[in-house]
Amino acid sequence: MDSEDHVCPVCGRPVDTVVGRRKTLGAWVPVWGPGPCRNPDCAAYGKPVEPAAPEAPDDGTGPPHPGESAAGTS
Repeated sequence: MDSEDHVCPVCGRPVDTVVGRRKTLGAWVPVWGPGPCRNPDCAAYGKPVEPAAPEAPDDGTGPPHPGESAAGTS
């Protein structure tokens, strides 16, 4: 595991590490990231941290799977 400590981008104090999940190759894998700031004097107090790279929604409009043609989907 990574020993990187997360800090609040506004006040610079350490924040908790929270675990999320994302789907990769059909399996859910853990993703660790910074939690909300717990400093009551901070402007970012209690606000969730925005993810660095939002994932694209899985609405079926992505590229076709290998062996499929784009014309076959409707």
